[in-house]
Amino acid sequence: MFDNLTGKLQEVFKKLAKRGKLSEADVDEALREVRLALLEADVHFKVVKEFLARVRVRAIGVEVSEALNPAQQVIKIVHEELLATLGTAAPLDLSGSTPHIVMLVGLQGSGKTTTAAKLAVRLRGTGNRPMLVAADTYRPAAVAQLETLGKQLNVPVYSEGVKATPPTIVTNALKKAKAESYSAVVLDTAGRLAIDDQMMAELEAIKKIAQPREILLVVDAMTGQDAVRTAEEFHRRVGITGLIMTKVDGDARGGAAISVRAVTGVPIKFIGVGEKTDALEVFHPDRMATRILGMGDMLTLIEKAQSTFDQDQATQAAQKMMEARFDMEDFLTQLQQVKKMGPLSGLLDMIPGLGNMKQQIDPNEAEASMKQIEAIIRSMTPAERQRPDMIGGGRKRRIARGSGTSVQEVNQLLRQFRDMQKMMKQFQTSKGRGGLGSLFKGKF
Repeated sequence: MFDNLTGKLQEVFKKLAKRGKLSEADVDEALREVRLALLEADVHFKVVKEFLARVRVRAIGVEVSEALNPAQQVIKIVHEELLATLGTAAPLDLSGSTPHIVMLVGLQGSGKTTTAAKLAVRLRGTGNRPMLVAADTYRPAAVAQLETLGKQLNVPVYSEGVKATPPTIVTNALKKAKAESYSAVVLDTAGRLAIDDQMMAELEAIKKIAQPREILLVVDAMTGQDAVRTAEEFHRRVGITGLIMTKVDGDARGGAAISVRAVTGVPIKFIGVGEKTDALEVFHPDRMATRILGMGDMLTLIEKAQSTFDQDQATQAAQKMMEARFDMEDFLTQLQQVKKMGPLSGLLDMIPGLGNMKQQIDPNEAEASMKQIEAIIRSMTPAERQRPDMIGGGRKRRIARGSGTSVQEVNQLLRQFRDMQKMMKQFQTSKGRGGLGSLFKGKF
């Protein structure tokens, strides 16, 4: 989402780094470029003005003029002020007696119904027993969609179809939740193409009945400044406690994510990063700030790995690699685990210094290559995966036909795998001959 903004900010910082001491004119020139980059990213003009004013006061002050590396000091200031703009992390409020009620509101098309299911999955993952409530009776497909998602996820959905009024549905749902000891209730309320008084009055009635701990506005990150205006109006009428930004994985310019907290004072609590039901992440302002500045996000990457990789499988794979027993079957397993972590472009963004690799490496081509490798390995027999050295000309032709590839591409994968095996054997041998240093002796 922030690729364009990140690239432009890094260009500004590179120019600053070429200068020794920074004059007031240097700072002003850099901030003009930062201003353009933020406005192009659709950041609210008031937020841009206030942000740059704070940065300028500090950037022409003592902390930069007396710094050993003025350019790095400016980057530090920009990071700190960006973090101040994004606010602090705000966890979901599940205090008080059960059931904890979370009310989702938003315009039609923002992804509210799918987000309700994602939130129920997250609540279940934290030890809660959630129930979904289909209170959007104006769009028949919304009720059916929530019921389908509930069945897929094994999360109960309370529904009365489309004939009952939403306040009545919520009243009856809460009675059921208390009677059957559900610890959390997620209300999927009706949306509209635009804000109107009838919708707001209905939401106010539901709020009065449910007394939710959280009223979360679901906004589409790709709507830009409209997302900020929507948040302001919902906050004025209903009193939202937080936001969930959807479609953050798309090609949105990202300005809404930076603006909405500063304009409304309401924190972003979650971000939707994909279509899958586990693609709802807690919003960490500090991590977002480092990603915007191209500094990566290793904490999120580690968390993704921990939640994706099977610990026993990972340990066994590592042991096999250390003992040079790693085969094609193990390689396929690890490849599948990596794919579960999400798109390659997103993973590159999280590793400090590798975000720029997307300019040299097309992530789409890389992912296509991973699919091709998977197809080739899947076309092998179990015996061939365990002993790739047994694959001769006839077997290669069969594997190529089965995977939709060429014999040359099969040869390339086998050659790369043999090279990896050689390196592992060298490493195993080097353990008794002076360690890793012996591997590189005479090569540099």
